[in-house]
Amino acid sequence: MALQDILGTNRLSQSPCWPLSPPGRRTVRPPFLLSHGTTTLAFRCSHGVVVAADTRSSCGSLICDPASRKVITLHRHLIATTSGTSADCAAWLRILRCSLRLRHLHEGQQPSVAGAAKLLARLLHGCHSKDLCVATLLCGWDRTGPGLHYVYSDGTCFSGDVFSVGSGSPYAYAVLDGAYRYDLPVGEAFALARQAVAHAACRDAYSGGNVDLYHVEQNGWICVSREDVGRVYQVLEETAEEEGGL
Repeated sequence: MALQDILGTNRLSQSPCWPLSPPGRRTVRPPFLLSHGTTTLAFRCSHGVVVAADTRSSCGSLICDPASRKVITLHRHLIATTSGTSADCAAWLRILRCSLRLRHLHEGQQPSVAGAAKLLARLLHGCHSKDLCVATLLCGWDRTGPGLHYVYSDGTCFSGDVFSVGSGSPYAYAVLDGAYRYDLPVGEAFALARQAVAHAACRDAYSGGNVDLYHVEQNGWICVSREDVGRVYQVLEETAEEEGGL
């Protein structure tokens, strides 16, 4: 689920049916729709950018990989989440990583987070009429501090403090909107990110597996943890029962 679908700003497009039939023959539609989904999120705080994602890769009703990685490192101070078609996301983020490396070698410094987002948006916009599905959050730290940008495969690009992308994003937003603030301490920010992904995975059939948690700070990104999403949700329920009992 793209962010502009939620906001109602997505432009209608006529994508070709798959597989494409030979010229002169009737188009053959697939026997079933290859639905897919995920839950990825990120938010800015005074100490950096907190990033979390589930690890379930699905295709229709099949779970292809319960422990995939949906957070990709681009360089020491920049990471990206993947939502959409896994092959498209991996290919275009690999192209972005190469482009950033070339600019670093040419200019002697890494582009800003905003510059990286604009570069990816420009690359994707050239293929906006193709059947691509890439929705990514670029999360990093540059000279201006923590940066967070959303980029979609039609060239959409904008910045913000809180983003969630994927089929589980409405459920994640329900948690984030009620508890997020810019001055959250590190421990509370980590707990909020885990809670949002766990709630989304509990309610969205396409999200699940584990919760990958990353933190981008001034010294670079760190992988904080990978926890089973069921265990995280169980701990949340036990904590809520204890607080309710008190």
